Amino acid sequence: MDNIFNKKFWLTEWEKDKQTDTYNVHKGFSTPEYWDKAAQTYNQNKKEVRDRRLEKTLEFLERSGLLFKGMTVLEIGCGTGMLAIELAKQGAKVTALDFSQGMLSVFKQNIPNEIKEQITILHENWYKTDIAANGWEKKFDLVIAFMSPGVAGPDSFFKMMSCSKKGCAIRGWAAKRKHTILSDLWQKIMGIPLEDKPQSILYKINLLFSMGFFPEITFDTIEWEQTVSIKDEFDSQMAFFQKVSNKPEGELEEIIRRHLDTVSTPDNHIVRQHKGLTATAVWIIDKSYP
Repeated sequence: MDNIFNKKFWLTEWEKDKQTDTYNVHKGFSTPEYWDKAAQTYNQNKKEVRDRRLEKTLEFLERSGLLFKGMTVLEIGCGTGMLAIELAKQGAKVTALDFSQGMLSVFKQNIPNEIKEQITILHENWYKTDIAANGWEKKFDLVIAFMSPGVAGPDSFFKMMSCSKKGCAIRGWAAKRKHTILSDLWQKIMGIPLEDKPQSILYKINLLFSMGFFPEITFDTIEWEQTVSIKDEFDSQMAFFQKVSNKPEGELEEIIRRHLDTVSTPDNHIVRQHKGLTATAVWIIDKSYP
């Protein structure tokens, strides 16, 4: 039981994650190339948008005292800006960054004119961001990283916390998710079954407990279907497997094209099925941290 409250124990456990399929899957999802390809099909399904739980998220933040007019927010991995836009509508001044130019292009198109001055968009990689040079240490009332590869390791997670003067919020996969096309291609390309258990958020939550923080946590089941063109799916899978596989590009192309042809609809589309469990954690930053 002592280990549960031992910071070093959870840092070590988190480090072990690098030896698993989960870490390799993270590498595939952690490139701007992948998200550039995904940008045009992102948040196009009504159920997908509903599963982002925007209304519940705002209520969660308000209940924690982390939603008020004039507040300053830093969002790490803002994607197409859905949450940033909602926070700006609530009166927040948002600094939103992402390493995917494709995601940010969609974001810029979606900002209502009346809140444009409340949002600062940065094309930036969080791992390379110098928060001291930016003057971001303890600058923001709230720092958010939802489903973001930017806080996949302890250093980037602690850097996130160092930017907050009031509180933080994170969201991530809390259990193995259903991803049939990726699983099938992983077997064909990597030669082994995919054992992806994306639960790094549980390391973060337990690490917070060991440091004396007590986050409020909520879990949500998500499930939706997404129909995309074969080309869009091919581009996304190529961007992913070029990062995790050592196979030559031509061989990858052949394997992926052949598999997508077998699972496509008669009108040459791919139906993606998304199903899983997410966890959201919100916690208050003590003035003495770090």
